Amino acid sequence: MSILNNTEEFVDVQPEISQEKKKVRVKDFLSGKILTHETITAQMPYLLFLVILAVIYITNNYYNNKLIREEQKIKKEVKNLRAESITTAAQYMSISRQSAVVNMVKEKGLGLEENTTPPKKIE
Repeated sequence: MSILNNTEEFVDVQPEISQEKKKVRVKDFLSGKILTHETITAQMPYLLFLVILAVIYITNNYYNNKLIREEQKIKKEVKNLRAESITTAAQYMSISRQSAVVNMVKEKGLGLEENTTPPKKIE
């Protein structure tokens, strides 16, 4: 009979996990003991992967927002420079007219005279 008793002991032996170890309580979460639970430690590589993805996503978002702000700033600057270029070109066109040049020479008293005879072609 002793042989039967010994074999029966080992047949139905299974590791028992108590209900206290399975439950995750708020107290464990606040104290940090949640990180030592089997269910959490088994998922750590996956959680770490998710955290890394979240950090990459946030970094990418900040970088894209920065690029958009720079693009808007450059567009505004180009618009202002285009307006300035058009204004400057118009001023130079009005100054370079013959009558405007004659008036500026008279104002500055350079002593230059306008040529009234047309140029002759040398043959």
